[in-house]
Amino acid sequence: MGAQWLMDWALFAGVMALGQFSPGPDMILLTRISLKDGCRAGWLVGLGIVTGLCLHAALAIGGMSTLMARGGFFEKGLSVLSACYLAWLGWKMVDGFVASFREQSLQPSDEEGEGNWYLKGLLCNLLNPKVVIFFAGITTLFLKEERAGWWPVLLWVTIVGEGLFLWGCWVVLLQNQKIRQFYAKKGRWLDLGFGIGLWILAGMLFCY
Repeated sequence: MGAQWLMDWALFAGVMALGQFSPGPDMILLTRISLKDGCRAGWLVGLGIVTGLCLHAALAIGGMSTLMARGGFFEKGLSVLSACYLAWLGWKMVDGFVASFREQSLQPSDEEGEGNWYLKGLLCNLLNPKVVIFFAGITTLFLKEERAGWWPVLLWVTIVGEGLFLWGCWVVLLQNQKIRQFYAKKGRWLDLGFGIGLWILAGMLFCY
């Protein structure tokens, strides 16, 4: 029995890692900004995403996310708001693709200040109702049985800690010289792909 909690925790951590690191709005936004604007910008976006995870994890552990995931006006409104935000981000990337043909090379965007980088990561995660639904489904399974008082805290720390670690590793990986050289050559086309990907996700959320 003493080792059971460790096995359950390892399973929870594995499922959460797959869910958090799967392709989605957070991944697209973090990848694009890390490649275009560098490590510091990527870390700020990652911190914004993790801040959103802090709230989502707290709601999930407290049981509120289960109620929110049942649907209704609130969830639909959040989906529409998130879809509009993702569509706007996608437009900015596609617009940058078009503008790049009028410029000699892709340069870090001066208009995207530090506050904007963090805020974009925060809003991208915070407005995504899929995160609420995912956390609601997984955490409910691991909170059914009687557990020690520290168990919910461990789950919260796992969600937030994994997010910070995995997103941080991804940002560092994207600073590899060969990867950045590839982006310097093909960045405009990657931006187009990122923008279209966000539009697709926005459409899915709007129709959800």
